[in-house]
Amino acid sequence: MSGQTDLKAFQKKLDYVFREEKYLTIALTHSSYANEGKKEDPCNERQEFLGDAVLSIIVSDYLFRHYSHLPEGELTKLRAALVCEKALCQYAMQLGLGEFLLLGKGEEATGGRQRPSILADAFEAVIAAVYLDGGMEAAKKLVLHYTVPAMENHTTAAFKDYKTILQEIIQKNPEERVTYELVEESGPDHNKHFAVEVHLNSNVIGRGEGRSKKSAEQAAAKIALELMGQ
Repeated sequence: MSGQTDLKAFQKKLDYVFREEKYLTIALTHSSYANEGKKEDPCNERQEFLGDAVLSIIVSDYLFRHYSHLPEGELTKLRAALVCEKALCQYAMQLGLGEFLLLGKGEEATGGRQRPSILADAFEAVIAAVYLDGGMEAAKKLVLHYTVPAMENHTTAAFKDYKTILQEIIQKNPEERVTYELVEESGPDHNKHFAVEVHLNSNVIGRGEGRSKKSAEQAAAKIALELMGQ
């Protein structure tokens, strides 16, 4: 498929139909293919530049609004993990992006469809294509579809288990008991929001919010620990 690609099939996988397919064609065109053409076909490098910026603002905005319990330093680390080449390559693989790329014969022969740098760059170019064709909301839907699940995985793995720390402290006093209570649940299925209170016996000692019950409980435990001077 080094000389053609099925735009209709890709749009179905992308769950987005382009009004101007030229943006998608450019996003899928690697420089090696453009350089082999008799005409100067545009490659995806300029759209990659724009897609990188669109991706960053969407992820930054989402983290700022939904992870209010995290300080700037942790937000920065989490964003970096979500937009790095490794993460972008994983999103591209989930989308099956490699099979739709237009590659030069050399890149085709040396495994360019699986090369992380090519996949990551193309994913950013696709983000730009959707943004140029459908605006920020369309781009946001695409970006969050792949990054929100990754956010939950990263926050679980990358940050302290505040619930366990709190439980270990409370267990030093056998008569004390910690419980978590869901006090609010809102939003559509693809964008749920939870608020949880952590109780020490009958007293509320922390309240946290998150995209899942687990992350809200962790946020509540973190607040409780801070109030306890931990």
